[in-house]
Order: sequence, then structure tokens, then C-alpha cells
Amino acid sequence: MTDTKTHGESIYPGPLQGRRFNPRSFNETVEAIELAFDYRGDITVGLKSGEQVSGYLYNREVKGADSSFDLFPADGAGTRRIRFEDVQMVAFSGEDTASGKSWETWVAKKESERKAEADRVAADAKARGYL
Repeated sequence: MTDTKTHGESIYPGPLQGRRFNPRSFNETVEAIELAFDYRGDITVGLKSGEQVSGYLYNREVKGADSSFDLFPADGAGTRRIRFEDVQMVAFSGEDTASGKSWETWVAKKESERKAEADRVAADAKARGYL
């Protein structure tokens, strides 16, 4: 699969937003669709017919020649099912609403909040003469 951005050590480091994949095989199409399924933003799919569809991918089924995925088109026109065999390109075109919101970031934030609250309680207790 070709990606228009250069990769570092990991195959897909950093955010996917702005990346474009041009799968050259069924397996590469599966890989691109799996990445798109986990992405929390809109994607743009270029079809072999020349049509481009943008929207949020919410479901996929990998069943060999019958593989397909569903998306909510950005234009709000219901839902759309697209067959893997019709895909020429997958671009991560929309903002990833979860970018930078990893579990580790959340844990660090909560720990910082807990420490600040403990420091506040200790300062209050000290000011009242309890410590």
C-alpha cells in the first residue's frame, strides 16, 4: 500500500489525519479499511469509477470477494455500502476527534488533578492547624 507520507520506525506513527493510501491488493485494502474503521473522523474514498465519497466509516465486513463497508456520507444522504473491490484510494480527510486523547494522557491528567486536590486539602488542613 502506498502512503503519501514518509513513515518512521513504526509503519503508521503519529496521526492518520491527512494521509492517503492507494491499496494495490485485497490485503492492503483490508488494512486501509481497518485503519479507517478505527479512525474517529471522516475519510474520503476514491472509487475505481472515478467517484469520491466522503463520510464516517462505521461498519465493515471482510468476506473475501463479498467484502464491503458502510459509511455515513458527509452530505447526510442516509448510508452507503461500498465494496472493497471498488476502492482505489482511502484518504483520512476529516479531523480525528480523538487525536491526542490516549489512555496514558487521560491517566496523567487524572493523577495531576488528584495530586492538586491532595495538595489543596493539605494546605487547608495546615492553615486550620490540623497538620
